[in-house]
Amino acid sequence: MPTSLAARIRAFVIETFLFGDATTRLPEDGSFIEHGVIDSTGILELVAYVEDTFGITVADDEILPSNFDSIAKVEAFVTRKKAASAAQAA
Repeated sequence: MPTSLAARIRAFVIETFLFGDATTRLPEDGSFIEHGVIDSTGILELVAYVEDTFGITVADDEILPSNFDSIAKVEAFVTRKKAASAAQAA
């Protein structure tokens, strides 16, 4: 099982939206929407995965392309949310 955030997100996207086709070029900063990887319904599926897998809550106003339109953006979003959660717990 992939261990880095980016690798885990990539594995989910490949399995769920590319039907396991790991040969598809999927750059970390490539737009899911522009490359036709994920549509608007798929974004909701990605959000559910992020919440379940990384134990964070995504508010409706956080479901934006700036947070969910590439592997790099999802990774950065999860990192920020986890850091904010850890800071509140401290």
